[in-house]
Amino acid sequence: MGNPNQDRKSGLAEDLTIQTMNLTRTFGQQTAVDRVNINVRHGQIFGLLGPNGAGKSTTIKMLTTLLAPTSGAATVAGFNIVAEPAHVRRRIGYVPQMLSADGALTGRENLVLSAKLYRMPRSERAARIDEALKFMGLENSAEKLVKTYSGGMIRRLELAQAMLHHPTVLFLDEPTIGLDPVAKRIVWDRLLDLRRDYNMTVLITTHDMEEADQLCDELAILHEGKIAVIGRPNDLKTAISPTATLDDVFAQSCGVLITEGGNYRDVRQTRSTVTRLG
Repeated sequence: MGNPNQDRKSGLAEDLTIQTMNLTRTFGQQTAVDRVNINVRHGQIFGLLGPNGAGKSTTIKMLTTLLAPTSGAATVAGFNIVAEPAHVRRRIGYVPQMLSADGALTGRENLVLSAKLYRMPRSERAARIDEALKFMGLENSAEKLVKTYSGGMIRRLELAQAMLHHPTVLFLDEPTIGLDPVAKRIVWDRLLDLRRDYNMTVLITTHDMEEADQLCDELAILHEGKIAVIGRPNDLKTAISPTATLDDVFAQSCGVLITEGGNYRDVRQTRSTVTRLG
């Protein structure tokens, strides 16, 4: 693939990969996302936090062109999400809350399917798939059915699918939901590796305060569709007290505490429940 930034539109600040301007989405009388403004610099890991129903998933769906905004605007990789959706889609990877890997296929077969969906040239597919499998530590499980994978392996496979075409921006909706602590940390390491080795910008939603603290260069906490607070994790904590945690920041911003909480079937059930609840 050529450099995805070579035809970047001039309306975006040079170092910004994602920019939203009063981004709003309503459903009837309900405002799910209310005039949200965020700027994500190239190479950042940016987090969207908030309780269920705060507007995190709706924001990601708009930024990935799956849902049109009611008003406001946004650019991703330099392209307008409404006026230029095809350009946006070619430059992003997206891992939703819902299980996206097919359990009836092997890991390699899932990646072959993704390569075809991305219209990757046949001459590049095998090398890209091998690269993604090795990067995610799945080369020894590539020929096994995904339904035999652990939850952490499934998530790493989904990351491999999303990075296959070397996107400019990777969107992850609850990337470690339902994973045990060991699997969770492996996914964290892979995300940090993606930023380091591929200079990839990552936007995640999460309920996990430790995850946000460990991964995010900057984050925004959404509450009832609006940004309650935005900034670097350490700055947000220090603004409360020298010993404050992100849990404290969250409680002060939203007035509530946040809680969260395998095999293929367990992962599918957990993510389905999270999606249903918002």
